[in-house]
Amino acid sequence: MIVVSDTAPLISLLKIDRIDLLERLFGKVLIPKAVFDELTADERFKLEADQIRQRRFVIVKAVQNPESANILKRATGLDQGESEAIILTDELHADLLLMDEAKGRAVSFQMGFKIMGTIGMLMAAYEENELTAEEVRTCVQDLQRAGRHISQKHYQMLLDRLKD
Repeated sequence: MIVVSDTAPLISLLKIDRIDLLERLFGKVLIPKAVFDELTADERFKLEADQIRQRRFVIVKAVQNPESANILKRATGLDQGESEAIILTDELHADLLLMDEAKGRAVSFQMGFKIMGTIGMLMAAYEENELTAEEVRTCVQDLQRAGRHISQKHYQMLLDRLKD
């Protein structure tokens, strides 16, 4: 399975110390150079940057046609990381794109990509017995405490699917 990730799901999982779920769910995850740069360039996220560098299952892969990402960015208003993640997904014919932002998800959906966000990953981890219902609830609370936005709709859908 080929999985590409944008920045936000990685940051969310790093904030709750669950980056290991990526490897447990997908084996390896590809990120474009712009996503790696977003994760590692900001001094405020030095700890997160170090964690990403240490994870061998997170692989940086350059897009083959950077101009495509620039065009997508200008046409849609997405940031460079989102644009490169979408282009890399297209170039690799990836099976899954990890993305949280609504605008990027909408563009990706229009392009026919299968998309999963942080909440979807938590649900998949629960369904594959990687996390218990209580651990999922704790993860969501930790995400909220870390200031990560979770729509009430997605939060409720997740809670409705958890069995105690």
